[in-house]
Amino acid sequence: MTNEKAVAEKLLQINAIKLSPQQPFTWASGWKSPIYCDNRRVLSFPFIRDFIKSEMCNVVFEQFPQGEILAGVATAGIPWGAMVADQLKLPFIYVRPKPKDHGLGNQIEGFYEKDQKVLVIEDLISTGKSSLEVVEVLRKAGVEVVGMVSIFTYNFDVAAKAFAEAGVKYQSLTNYAALIELAVEKGIVTPGEQNTLLNWRPDPSNWKAN
Repeated sequence: MTNEKAVAEKLLQINAIKLSPQQPFTWASGWKSPIYCDNRRVLSFPFIRDFIKSEMCNVVFEQFPQGEILAGVATAGIPWGAMVADQLKLPFIYVRPKPKDHGLGNQIEGFYEKDQKVLVIEDLISTGKSSLEVVEVLRKAGVEVVGMVSIFTYNFDVAAKAFAEAGVKYQSLTNYAALIELAVEKGIVTPGEQNTLLNWRPDPSNWKAN
């Protein structure tokens, strides 16, 4: 099993995750959020990148041994999928948000065969909507999706429900609960800010900063 707090600590260390309860961020969806996660930053820090890669390899090897091929979610899941596939010596493909409008018009890039067991590699799971759209693309292509692995998840109830309804097992290296617990332990947030952060997760679309 992955060490959730160790992964969260690495993400905080390089500001891949930023906490700002008093001055929340605005997501593309319009939601106000006291947290912002940008795992792309990890790619710029070789030793932390290697640590995250190793943790992801462990999860893939231990929890999804039936996976025959890894599929990265464009764009943020591509480098992680490629690195893990290289480490574990597995084939790799990736899935575009939509088919190309030229050439072969592919939405899935790389070689795969029908009925192959595919494990999806994602960097972040929020509501699960975009991640599960990739699952649907793969299923329509005739492969069997055995699950999904990501670096971070917000633990949203809506995501858990969506993955359950889609019949997809998923595992993240770390999560919102572990992150907040670590932030309190390290004095990064005060007990009052902890309450603000914990109040956001159950209903993020309607949350307002204090």
